[in-house]
Amino acid sequence: MTIKKPLLIKQPEVGQLIGELRGITSLTQEQFAASLGITYSTVKRCEKGHTKPSSLAMQKIQGMLEEMGLGQKVSMKYLSNKKAG
Repeated sequence: MTIKKPLLIKQPEVGQLIGELRGITSLTQEQFAASLGITYSTVKRCEKGHTKPSSLAMQKIQGMLEEMGLGQKVSMKYLSNKKAG
């Protein structure tokens, strides 16, 4: 059994990622929260940069990205400058 590590994205990038993903999927904050099993207020706080989703929520976000075929694109956009250090 292979265990995937969740995306390791810090704020404010994770908030930007959530906003972008919601835009692509046309989900409201409430709908997005329900799909991740978290509260609307958590999504709102994440997008505003006040908190970060749990590792389980990040795994679900990663799964959504992979299902949509966007995993590599997001990795390049949000993680490429972090790995170059």
